[in-house]
Amino acid sequence: MAGWVWRTAIAAAAMAMAGVASAQPYPAKAVHILVPYPPGGGVDVLTRTLAEAVSKSWTQSIVVENRPGAGGVIASQAIASSAPDGYNLIMVASGHATNPFLYPKLPYDTFKDFSPISLLASSPNVLLVRADSPFKSVGDVIAAAKAKPGTLSFAHAGNGTSTHLAGELLNNLAKIDLNAIPYKGGAPAINDLLGGQIPMSFNNGPESVGQLQAGTVRALAVTTGSRAPFLPDVPSMSETVPGYDTEVWWGLIGPGNMPAELVAKISHDFVAAVNTDAVKERLGKLGAISIGSTPEQFAAKIKADYDKWGPIIKAAGMKAE
Repeated sequence: MAGWVWRTAIAAAAMAMAGVASAQPYPAKAVHILVPYPPGGGVDVLTRTLAEAVSKSWTQSIVVENRPGAGGVIASQAIASSAPDGYNLIMVASGHATNPFLYPKLPYDTFKDFSPISLLASSPNVLLVRADSPFKSVGDVIAAAKAKPGTLSFAHAGNGTSTHLAGELLNNLAKIDLNAIPYKGGAPAINDLLGGQIPMSFNNGPESVGQLQAGTVRALAVTTGSRAPFLPDVPSMSETVPGYDTEVWWGLIGPGNMPAELVAKISHDFVAAVNTDAVKERLGKLGAISIGSTPEQFAAKIKADYDKWGPIIKAAGMKAE
């Protein structure tokens, strides 16, 4: 009997040691983060900036993959169906909260199939025109829109995105009728603006700064209620259109049912990175403001935007293309 007990104890110890050996610290291999928009846009810039910073502390590479399409739905579906082990994540924008109203048959549940990790940054959107545009102010745009209703158009990053909502909010509050033209991301929208195919475009801060510095475009207004620190000379939209105030935010999420301790670990490391002086300075120059929330705060933000914009989208009859 004693021999049997001894052999059983040895076997149990061996199994325990094997379990310890297999339970490698996270991350034990490369982590993949999907960006649901084309390269060069705000989500892409933010993700790559943070990936570089976090990978240094992890001593594991972070692979950023652009997978655009359907307002983020394609990339989000890929993450929703991934294993909840933290090796496949996605950086979403504000549209993540509003897609349920635009796509009546989403292939996932916005709340049940994802694990919010951290709300990392936000930025005002910017109303841009070409440098040689006859529009010098928001007032000029409104006057032209009222003079010839339905003839002016604006570009945006896709139906239901923050840039689309920014334009529709201007329509609503200024009582005008600008045509909303969807693109597959902010960068393609700016390209057509530069090419003269579209007279104006709503874009987020990070994808606007480079063109503004190059002098190829002019900013007519920022969409937040007050002026933005990175564009102090550009009026806020509310200076011309009272009550106007909206922004874009970006946050990291993973598949649903991720272990709480894993979510907390990833959240801690990304929040630490986004609040370093180097990253804050980098994002500030790009027109983004560092945040770094808890998972619980991010979940609450997603729900708040879902509740805020749902009625507006329904009233406007907005649908995905």
